[in-house]
Amino acid sequence: MPVPADPAAIRDVNTRYHDIAARDYDAKWGIDFGPLGRRQVLSKLARALGGPPGHYPRALEIGAGTGYFTLNLMRAGVVGSAVCTDISPGMLDALGANARRLGLEVETVVGDAERLDLHDQSFDLVFGHAVLHHLPDLPTAFAELHRVLRPGGVLAFAGEPSREGDRLAAVPKRGALAVAPLWRALMRTPALNGDGEHGCGSDHGMEWLVDVHSFTPAELGSLARGAGFETVRVRGEELLASWFGWANRTLEGSARAGTVPWLWQRYAYHGYMALRQVDRRLLERRLPAEWFYNLLVSARRP
Repeated sequence: MPVPADPAAIRDVNTRYHDIAARDYDAKWGIDFGPLGRRQVLSKLARALGGPPGHYPRALEIGAGTGYFTLNLMRAGVVGSAVCTDISPGMLDALGANARRLGLEVETVVGDAERLDLHDQSFDLVFGHAVLHHLPDLPTAFAELHRVLRPGGVLAFAGEPSREGDRLAAVPKRGALAVAPLWRALMRTPALNGDGEHGCGSDHGMEWLVDVHSFTPAELGSLARGAGFETVRVRGEELLASWFGWANRTLEGSARAGTVPWLWQRYAYHGYMALRQVDRRLLERRLPAEWFYNLLVSARRP
C-alpha cells in the first residue's frame, strides 16, 4: 500500500497508528526506566552531541512517545523541567502514567512539530528519537525547533533511518522471511494468526505507512543549516547490530505473540548488544555514516 502523499493523511495515520501502538509499546520495545534505561538514553544523547551532555534546565521532546528519553534524562539529572509533545494522545496518556509512577512532573502537549504551540526561545534543549522521519514538512519543523530554542540552545535527534542503511538492512529481513517457517518449527512456536500474516486488529497494518522519510547525512545536515543552526554534526550508528536485530525481529514478528522461547529472546538481546559494541568501538569510527542504519544529528542555535 503506498504511503499517503497528503500531509494531513500522513498526520492522521501517524496519530491512529501510535494511539494503537501505545497500548503495549513499553512491553514490545523493552522500555526501561531504571539504571539500564538511563545508561541507554545518556549514551544515545552523548553520541549525538559528540560528548557528555550537560545540564539543561528546560527541555522539549518532540514525538516523546511513552517518555523513554525525557523521563530517563530527568531521573539522571540531565534535564530539569520538560515539555513533551506527540501527535498521539494515547502515547501522551501512557507517558503521563509513567511519570506519575516515577514521581515526576512533566507537561504534555498534543500536536505536531510543524506547529508548536509554545513560546519563542523557551528551551535549552530540543530533542527527539526516531521522530523526524514521520514528519511530512521537515523544513517547517526545523524552523519551529529553531524558534523555540534559546540562543545557544542545543538540538539533538537520534534514531533517524539512513537511506543506504535501510537498503542494506533489507537483505537480512528478506533472508529471515524466507527461513521463518523453519525457524518457527525449530522454536515450536505457531505462526501469527496461524499463517504468519498480521491481523487486522494489530497496529502492523499501518506500520509501513507512518515512515515517510529516510535520510542521507548531507540531507539531515542541510535541514539543520537551512533553519539557521550552527555547529551541525551528523553521524551514523548500528550496522552489524541492525542486521542482526532486524533478522531476529522479522523472525519473531512471524510468530504468535508470547510464544517465542525465553532462551531465544536472551540470545537475541545479548547478541544485539555484543554487535552494537563492535559497531561503536570499531566500525562507526571507520566507515561512512550513510552505511549505518540510524543517523544522529546535533546542532546549536547561534
